[in-house]
Amino acid sequence: MSIFKNKYGYFSDDGKEYIITNPKTPKPWVNLISNGHYSLVISQLNGGFSWLDNSNLNRITRWHQDLVTDQWGKYLYIRDDQSGLIWSPTIHPVGQEADEYICRHGMGYTSFATQNHQIESRLRIFVPFDDNLEIWTLRLTNLSDKARKLGLFTYFEWLLGAAPDSHREFHKIFIETKFDSADQILTAGKRLWEVPASRGHWNTNWPYTAYFACSEPVDGFETDKGAFLGQYGKLSAPKAVRESRLSGRQGRWTDAVSSLHKKVTLNPGETVELHFFLGVEKSQETVVRMVQKYRSAPEIEDAFNSVKNYWENYLTRTTVSTPDQGLNLMTNVWLKYQVITGRIWSRAAYYQQSGAYGFRDQLQDSQIFLYLQPEKTKEQLLLHAAHQFKDGRVLHWWHPLSEQGHDARMSDDLLWMPFVAVQYLKETGDWSVLDAAAPYYDDNQTFSLLDHCLRAIDLALSRFSPRGLPLILAGDWNDGLSAVGLEGKGESVWLAHFLYYILTEFDFILKKIDLKQKAAVYSQRAEALIKAINQFGWDGEWYWRASKDNGELIGSHKNKEGKIFLNAQTWAIIAGTADSQRKKALLEKIVEHLNSKVGPLLFAPAFSEPDEEIGYLTRYAPGVRENGGVYTHAATWAVWAACLLGKGDLAYDFYRKLCPAHKWIKPDEYLAEPYVTPGNMDGPNSPFYGRGGWTWYTGSAAWLFRVTIDNLLGIQADYEGLRIRPVFPTEWENVSVKRYFRGKTYHIEFLTREESTGEDLKILAEGRVLQGDLIPEDKENERGEVHVLVYRKSDLKTK
Repeated sequence: MSIFKNKYGYFSDDGKEYIITNPKTPKPWVNLISNGHYSLVISQLNGGFSWLDNSNLNRITRWHQDLVTDQWGKYLYIRDDQSGLIWSPTIHPVGQEADEYICRHGMGYTSFATQNHQIESRLRIFVPFDDNLEIWTLRLTNLSDKARKLGLFTYFEWLLGAAPDSHREFHKIFIETKFDSADQILTAGKRLWEVPASRGHWNTNWPYTAYFACSEPVDGFETDKGAFLGQYGKLSAPKAVRESRLSGRQGRWTDAVSSLHKKVTLNPGETVELHFFLGVEKSQETVVRMVQKYRSAPEIEDAFNSVKNYWENYLTRTTVSTPDQGLNLMTNVWLKYQVITGRIWSRAAYYQQSGAYGFRDQLQDSQIFLYLQPEKTKEQLLLHAAHQFKDGRVLHWWHPLSEQGHDARMSDDLLWMPFVAVQYLKETGDWSVLDAAAPYYDDNQTFSLLDHCLRAIDLALSRFSPRGLPLILAGDWNDGLSAVGLEGKGESVWLAHFLYYILTEFDFILKKIDLKQKAAVYSQRAEALIKAINQFGWDGEWYWRASKDNGELIGSHKNKEGKIFLNAQTWAIIAGTADSQRKKALLEKIVEHLNSKVGPLLFAPAFSEPDEEIGYLTRYAPGVRENGGVYTHAATWAVWAACLLGKGDLAYDFYRKLCPAHKWIKPDEYLAEPYVTPGNMDGPNSPFYGRGGWTWYTGSAAWLFRVTIDNLLGIQADYEGLRIRPVFPTEWENVSVKRYFRGKTYHIEFLTREESTGEDLKILAEGRVLQGDLIPEDKENERGEVHVLVYRKSDLKTK
């Protein structure tokens, strides 16, 4: 069965592969492969690049962002040494169409199966979990009735350090290549690394050795780009491949590339298998040891099976089964993989190569671990706490390896730490996390996570306008509102809602740990804040979004453009800052003004001209990204808000519009990969209405997962157990969830009752009828599994 099949591809039956059958996808459709340190991105045409720990500071291979030609990658050429014909087993870079083609993007690997000139090629690329390298396994089979003599050539360009190295004539003179003929390994190093050094700029070595090798002795090598391509030569027909000769040049005087030549003779029906190894290590001795280790085919297969088993075990901890196959695919497989591999481990993709940790970004992403391995969320909390200053402010982002960061005066970043801490406490009941210690960025002495959270909240409470609303400063969650509050006068109503949420959540925590005086202070500030929000932030029919330094409002009915903003409405519902009548009205205004064919817009209408008093989002083309497009991260909060008001059908409508798997119907309108969330989709002010972009590297994936489990399906972690509050459409039948919670697996099955009287829900846990909507934590059950039946009235209103 081919799931959601269109003219470009489909999901495999188990959902764990996306199978591309037409290489001419509307945009590059890529995979990210990582072990948490060594990472690569690879397209359906084998475009992409590799890096270690940081895609910006520690890139291994060269790549330039070009989503039109996708002509930068790590390539293989096959030359028929009898006829002189040349092709590639991944189509690019030669560009000759294959007689047969399949690309499979899977969990931790990508593979290609092609056929050209009666030679069948099978190429698999993966990264072992235990070592910092990628392994290319190439299997060639002769389908003809005569012996074939083939020449294999590899090719990619070394970068080795900070990217991009656009000033290549400068950077190339620091790279040195060597070929070890005894061990048959080509290595590369660089005598320059653009990170802070003790004795001035451009004065430290790149501290690694990169290497490339084959599982068999090779017939030649090349490290000079000019010699390989030929002056004015083309990647599609390099001089060295055409002439079947590599010069063997190495050293410090070339434009460094890596090419190995291997001759192969295949009798009719014969198959040969070769492996290529690209990686980095700290010493030559370790390089040799790694290559020797993986020149064993069984070692390679063991490593590959370990990768598959890891993802199988990880992905199956929390799963769902619903009538919506797209929801199942995204929730059970791809959203988890996207968040962990793309956002937390790799922190890069085709649309953005960050390399950095964003303070707010990866904290929110780490919520994915709450359903799988909560201690990883704790690790993320402590990592971010160590990038907070003693006065409570935080780095907007920082780079691992260099530890350099940006102190940006963003008004919301610091509050995501207490926000995620609340979620962690509800998930685990692990109150000791508040005592877990982390230093401050400007003080090596360690302090408790509670201290870090309270300093963040207290600083936020100190940055208020005279009328009692929080200052937006250099931007709140929306970075594009970058000029609204630079003078320290502009306000943020969204931030007011968010801060109110934090204050009310921390009230319970502080009382629980007997900090009642602090709780009283926060309670008083929350009361004053909600009063200010509704006195000054209400615009008549909705909440305005922000005020500029000069006092003008953004997101007001008085505005011609940017009249109504999504976040200021959804978070009034989420935080409870609006009363019940206003909540209902706000949801209606979201539907009236912001709901589009691709989901809730971030705001409307889009800005048509730049406004230097607002910031760079007004400089985007209308309808694109934050300027009146669907910003998927924010749109997921609309699902949450609709669920809180019991509007399950509307919440599901929002969900389906956001769900990538449901974009398979119009791939040439959507353009982006249908298996990962996009950062944005163009809104109605764009001539490309519905176009997706900025895939993989987006905070929307973790949130789409969370609102699916917690809100749409309604299984929410709370301090005492799991709350059951489903709002999915009542016509759904056969809904079940396997939910990992506090070391046990809860098997929750939703059934429909026909009677129209009595309670909306009836819950049985291990055959025992429960009162209310809470499944208490099962501490006595040693089996590790809890079986739950939830009976739901068939006439329950979710409209």
